[in-house]
Amino acid sequence: MEKEKVLITGAAGFLGSHLCDKFINEGFQVIGMDNFITGDQKNIQHLLVNPNFQFIEHDVTEFIKIDGRLDYILHFASPASPIDYLKIPIQTLKVGSLGTHNLLGLAKAKKARILIASTSEVYGDPLVHPQSEDYYGNVNTIGPRGVYDEAKRFQESITMAYHRFHGLETRIVRIFNTYGPRMRLNDGRVIPAFMGQALRGEDLTIFGDGLQTRSFCYVTDQVDGIYKLLFSNYSNPVNIGNPHEITIKDFAEEIIKLTGTDQKVTYKDLPKDDPLQRQPDISLAKKLLGWEPKVEREEGMLKTFNYFKNLTEDELYKSEHKDFTKHIKK
Repeated sequence: MEKEKVLITGAAGFLGSHLCDKFINEGFQVIGMDNFITGDQKNIQHLLVNPNFQFIEHDVTEFIKIDGRLDYILHFASPASPIDYLKIPIQTLKVGSLGTHNLLGLAKAKKARILIASTSEVYGDPLVHPQSEDYYGNVNTIGPRGVYDEAKRFQESITMAYHRFHGLETRIVRIFNTYGPRMRLNDGRVIPAFMGQALRGEDLTIFGDGLQTRSFCYVTDQVDGIYKLLFSNYSNPVNIGNPHEITIKDFAEEIIKLTGTDQKVTYKDLPKDDPLQRQPDISLAKKLLGWEPKVEREEGMLKTFNYFKNLTEDELYKSEHKDFTKHIKK
């Protein structure tokens, strides 16, 4: 019997590479696609010799051609950290709009089910806490973060349009803060930033007063929720994240304790439109998918720290700002 085939865009990224592992382990034939604008080949290096994995280097904002049958598409191609999407704002908007349009068209042509990776950022700096799927959000469309927030909001809108107008089988996951091995140490998000600073012997930098909150979900829990959502019969957005909330200040103290360092904490101004609260309401995921996170933060952080601890010295000290220019079409 021929294996079912899934296309995963953003395959060389943090979440995309873990999804490739998951689907191969579940017996699928996986096509990974990435243009390496923020992804890293080392994340999928172990899969390149696997007969059930095929890799295509391609920018999804350009026309996509896949030969033969295709059963499922997971669209995870997008810059996902502020450092990335503030440096490549137009590409961020294009992958959420043109890229999504291309993949929806491909799903329609192949009669494939498609799952779109949305984000908790569609809620912006929320006025409702915790955030449930029926909250419309508080987003500054013209602020510096708007390129990412609005790309994802448009992505949801066009996906639902294809679902309603063409009868396409669609799924939308709203991903909350996720962490684990294969994160880029220099991607600007709080977990790799704190761990990188601790490993380099630097003071930990908090933006704002540190009383803003985040909720961190370990990558295996996130992947499990996404997998269950794909095979559900629900087309509206679903939050997948860990509802255990912690202040950034308390989290910094946890990192110092975990790493066994004696770094101090320093404070800088909070970036514009940075959310003050982020906590998912996962009641729908519990009811619909029978899903909730299992990995405790202490366990997940230790696994993540051990991954970062094993990076080379070059990886540990390289510039915070990756050079994207070689990937960008003029």
